[in-house]
Amino acid sequence: MDDRKKDQSIQSHANFDGDSATGDRTQIRQDQQNQQPPQIDPSLADAQAVAASLGVDPNTGLSQAEAERRLAQYGPNELASAPPVPKWKKFLAQFKDPLVYLLLAATGISLIAWFIEKANAAPGAEGGEILPFDAIVIVLILIVNAVLGYIQESKAEEAVEALSQMTAPQTNVLRDGKIARINTVDVVPGDMVMLGEGDSIPADGRLLAAASLRVAEASLTGESVPVGKNVDTLAEAKALGDRANMVFNGTSVTQGTGRAIVTSTGMRTQVGKIADLLQATDDDDSPLQKEMNYVSKILGIAVCIIAAVVLVALALTEGFNDIHDVIDSLLLSVSLAVAAVPEGLAAILTVVLALGVRRMAEHHAIVKKLHSVETLGSASVICSDKTGTLTRNEMTVERVVTPSGEVQLTGTGYAPEGRMIAIDAAEAAGITGAAEAAQAEAVTTLAVGAIANDGELRETAVETVRNGADSASSANTLWEAVGDPTEVSLIVAARKVKADRKYANYTRVGEIPFTSDRKRMAVVAQDNADAGRLTVFAKGAPDVLLGYCSRIAVNGAVRPMTQGDRQQILAAVERLSAEAYRTLGQAYRPLGTASLADVPGVAINAAGHVVDIAEQSDVLENDLIWVGMVGIIDPPRTEVRDSVAEAHRAGIRTVMITGDHPLTAARIASDLGIIDATGAADLGSTVLTGTQLDELPDEAAFDNATRNISVYARVAPEHKLKIVESLQRQGNIVAMTGDGVNDAPAVKTADIGVAMGITGTEVTKQSAKMILADDNFSTIVEAVREGRGIFDNIRKFLRYLLSSNVGEVFTVFGGVMLAGFLGISQPGSQGVTVPLLATQLLWINLLTDAAPALAMGVDPSTDDVMARKPRKLTDRVIDGQMWGDIIFIGIIMAAVTLIGMDMHLAGGLFTDRSVDAIGHDAQMTEARTMGFTILVFAQMLNALCSRSHDQSVFVGLFANKWLWGAIALSTLLQLAVVYVPFLNTAFGTVPLSAGAWVECLGLAMIVLVASELRKCVLRAMHRR
Repeated sequence: MDDRKKDQSIQSHANFDGDSATGDRTQIRQDQQNQQPPQIDPSLADAQAVAASLGVDPNTGLSQAEAERRLAQYGPNELASAPPVPKWKKFLAQFKDPLVYLLLAATGISLIAWFIEKANAAPGAEGGEILPFDAIVIVLILIVNAVLGYIQESKAEEAVEALSQMTAPQTNVLRDGKIARINTVDVVPGDMVMLGEGDSIPADGRLLAAASLRVAEASLTGESVPVGKNVDTLAEAKALGDRANMVFNGTSVTQGTGRAIVTSTGMRTQVGKIADLLQATDDDDSPLQKEMNYVSKILGIAVCIIAAVVLVALALTEGFNDIHDVIDSLLLSVSLAVAAVPEGLAAILTVVLALGVRRMAEHHAIVKKLHSVETLGSASVICSDKTGTLTRNEMTVERVVTPSGEVQLTGTGYAPEGRMIAIDAAEAAGITGAAEAAQAEAVTTLAVGAIANDGELRETAVETVRNGADSASSANTLWEAVGDPTEVSLIVAARKVKADRKYANYTRVGEIPFTSDRKRMAVVAQDNADAGRLTVFAKGAPDVLLGYCSRIAVNGAVRPMTQGDRQQILAAVERLSAEAYRTLGQAYRPLGTASLADVPGVAINAAGHVVDIAEQSDVLENDLIWVGMVGIIDPPRTEVRDSVAEAHRAGIRTVMITGDHPLTAARIASDLGIIDATGAADLGSTVLTGTQLDELPDEAAFDNATRNISVYARVAPEHKLKIVESLQRQGNIVAMTGDGVNDAPAVKTADIGVAMGITGTEVTKQSAKMILADDNFSTIVEAVREGRGIFDNIRKFLRYLLSSNVGEVFTVFGGVMLAGFLGISQPGSQGVTVPLLATQLLWINLLTDAAPALAMGVDPSTDDVMARKPRKLTDRVIDGQMWGDIIFIGIIMAAVTLIGMDMHLAGGLFTDRSVDAIGHDAQMTEARTMGFTILVFAQMLNALCSRSHDQSVFVGLFANKWLWGAIALSTLLQLAVVYVPFLNTAFGTVPLSAGAWVECLGLAMIVLVASELRKCVLRAMHRR
């Protein structure tokens, strides 16, 4: 269905009072549809009429009590989700695995073998086992594994759900006359929603106000270009894409500001009505998941080859004399498969990642998907915005530069407490009264900045209690910044010098909002003390705003601006920027009339109304009068310098990307150690601007620039995307921070998109893989450290599990191929005798191995993870070095296991002759118990050895208390399987003597000794 047909299809169900949904719906969806208040089509009604029909005053919004009542009546503002998967289906899903199918096949073969054995038993003779214990144990262990997998999966889902609640989208609404930020799910019909650039629109609504408002509606209508919005009532019903006075759930604001009254929520919204058409896309497997699939494939192929070789060798040397030989051979193949594959790996991996994500959340880094953790440890470049991430985002106006001089403001933070101090440079130059003139102009400059402003400074009384004899209490004042910190800093500064008295009589009548492309904003306000005469107040980047100024106010008089004035202003910008100040210019223009319609050049529509002034900036933003500029400081976070140094030590390059002046960017970058002091002085070699990036001739030149430059200033959002793509072309793994809606493409393109949790827009948060709850650069570095530690731990337990499984494979393979040599099979015997039973191998893999592997998932680092270069995503998780560790340990394990078995079998190399007194079957049972136990203890010692590729096991030996607890648990389990009678029967074991235990422990220790000797050799080779 093309976009136009889709619009027509939607339109047929799009009346505000709408048709009820067709098809089967969940009960929640039906309740929401039926509970919504019936209304006229809001696009065809006046905004005030819509508000009246919804019972809300647009100036105050709903009361909190009324909002709660409507939430209870109409339900939460969310789309009805698919019914949850029943628990029994989740449990059965644990059996949907090829390995499980293989084990079930083994169970069937074992049952067939048991029935044949019982059927062929001579009358009166014992017919083998009373019950098919092998089959029963395999099934029981499969059930236990399914239960464990279900529990672990449920916990992982709970952890992810908890994190999603932390990042739940929020919306600004007007309630009780105040702007409040609430969870989007709590928005109700009648709510007054405040919209700004980057906001996700939470519900369908009728616009009451719009200033340069443009909305991306591609997700709903297919329109690829953002749509302009206004408040005009439509004359006739139109398709969704043409309803310019409406906003819709699921779309996002790309430019401007607005205010809308919510008309529909949840399933009653337009996106709710077509929810059945929306389909989620499947996520691609992460590199770690692909690696696990690759390892499973390699192991499967290896097992098939080994099994084929063994079966062919047996067929050629002994032949298959009867059905028992065939069944024994098939069970041998199953034993090899069971030995090779670590059955609990998937569940252990999920739990370890979930634990890691939870630890990251405690450090304010919220990772949205479990498998994104692995990418963090690979980051080689961190591209960060400056404001709020590298700095505190506590903007403070410290300098005001006017045509007559300069003043300094005292006080920090958002409390409007401080005073103005004149800097007497002009007086020293012999200009009488310049200090007083500069102070008066500074007051005017701050007044203009406070009027051309969307910020708000709130005062809240906070009661504090002093513990004492009288338990006296007092009230302190808490000042809260609402909106952009830069704008709020202007309000604070104006309050400090009493400039707020200058604009007390002004009322805003229109706005031309700030955008990242315009780099300025303007408002039109009427002076109620001067017959409502209108004035344009503007602020913006000084170099940009100067281009729209033709006059300048000096010492109370207005005169034409000269080229010398411009040069002097730009020189002051350079000077303040070099001192790390962010500069904002202020200007104004009296319009001389109380009606915009009387302003020359202002457009009037057919109805005689003034066209949205946001679309008439060229008419209103010209012939401005320059009054001055402010220098705003945002001090660097004290902890960031150490984090930048830590990142550099870890081979991670830090790149600053900001819209600020190049000198400001260079100064902050130098203070933080991103560039050195020499680089800060030589801007040409250390800082690039957006304009300079645009002048680069081709992609190769762009890549060469990004390869060497780490500070970018005066950049537009599209430059951020180009920088990220360029760094990725060079083979870097890029982390990119963002907060604004225009940052979303760069954040989404980056390997690790990082959104700001405090200042970030909802669109950017949705595009990111990670959210910083504290907007702090140091949190990214800490997350990288944590990611590297998690990845190291994954490698540790993979080394442990796979070397243990390879040891089992070599034990089964070697035991069969060398059966006569080791005494496993007797001269003249027929058929195959496996050294270890499939049930014993399953016991090792699923129970005794699982606890140590989980404990290794929280293992503290055995070395400095930030002292090495980042890992490339093309690098194998299991590289050549690790395969060397795995095979070496596997061979040693198999050797000591088979030697231990040989010592208890007649006819072997190291046989204790006392075993001749018992029959071969009894010998085999005792030998299997020995081999089984040696393998378990060898794997316990291997868990200690697997914590590092080349570091001694004795370094940090007791650092992981969980690992020692897991070893103790596995030891108790093994004691139970050796000494508990019914487990003896189920697993084919017998109690061992004290001497046998000494043999088991002594042979198992050989694994640790061999590993230590190998590590000594590796360390010696590294030192060379």
